[in-house]
Amino acid sequence: MSKQRKRISMMPGGGLLAFLFMLALVIAGFYRFTKGLGGVSNLNDDIPWGLWIGVDVLAGVALASGGFTIAGAVYIFNLKKYKPITRAAVLTAFIGYIMVSVSIFFDIGKPQTIWHPLVLWNNQSIMFEVVWCVVIYTAVLALEFAGPFLEKVGARGLGQIMTSKKVLIPLAIAAVILSFLHQSSMGALFLFMSSKLNHLWWTTMLPYNFFISAVAAGLAMVSFEYAVSSAVFHHPCDMGILRGLGKGTAIVLLAYFILRIGDLIVKDNLGLMFATGPANILFMIEMVALTFLPMILLFKNADSAIHIRSLLFPQSLVLLGVIMNRLNILFLAQYRPGASYSPSFIEWVITIGLIATIVFVYRFSVIKLPISYPVKIENQP
Repeated sequence: MSKQRKRISMMPGGGLLAFLFMLALVIAGFYRFTKGLGGVSNLNDDIPWGLWIGVDVLAGVALASGGFTIAGAVYIFNLKKYKPITRAAVLTAFIGYIMVSVSIFFDIGKPQTIWHPLVLWNNQSIMFEVVWCVVIYTAVLALEFAGPFLEKVGARGLGQIMTSKKVLIPLAIAAVILSFLHQSSMGALFLFMSSKLNHLWWTTMLPYNFFISAVAAGLAMVSFEYAVSSAVFHHPCDMGILRGLGKGTAIVLLAYFILRIGDLIVKDNLGLMFATGPANILFMIEMVALTFLPMILLFKNADSAIHIRSLLFPQSLVLLGVIMNRLNILFLAQYRPGASYSPSFIEWVITIGLIATIVFVYRFSVIKLPISYPVKIENQP
């Protein structure tokens, strides 16, 4: 281990804070499993899915989609420019999907039955397809990430096999297929809610909206992670990579924006944008401030940005936009007369604790495993 890595591994600040949040997660988790779901959350019959499903599952899966987008770009489309960030993107996705599984364990009423979909098959249920795709995709991510682990433990021969194109290309193809299936199916879960979900969001295009927005979120998350980890771990940051990710995010956002607005026009729902009430305000924030604005900023800066912040800011807006979209669909933009919901203290503690766990595990993995490829710096910010 280099002196730099030793110095990083001994830095207490962010790692210690994450560890404290993880400790709070353990305590809150114990309280949740002893008191039950109703005893610790503010969920109710009108709002059965709240903060945990919204942030930890729906948004979490979307933010973790950078794994299949970057792996697909490198191994399927041979975009070698992004190879230096491939392992980090797959690592982020792998940790993210594990945490998604953990968060579901907290959310379901009977956590001891979490294994039931694996053996009690209901092939007419969308959730059945989602569960199996997530499980298989997590296994694919584990295989994609096996190379760095095998290199670390000294199994170089097996590590070379797992990092060969003959292995990684089929895994990347499987990752894209499985991700499309479960990302779109999560949107399909809400197709039966046409009478409950405001029609600024409800549409038969929901499965495609979920998938396209997940691709944008994945690219934005990879950009965010690459920029921040470069600063934290003192790795060189290639602005060429960040600009490419920014342009890719902008193109996906443009397709998403056209699809959303075009669908409203075709279905004669555009007038809902100008109706009075909280729904149209939420829609304007999501689509104007957190979709259109970052798209314009990314198109403007993607070819000429020389400072990380000029790309990091709009990419952060994209992340917030996707999170807001999932929360809007889940409960904020639903027609629920008299219904109210605000996350309890325990719900917040568990959510923050899960995010802190992702940060802590990612930090530990980057320090201990060969994650970073050498990069040729195009422009040093």
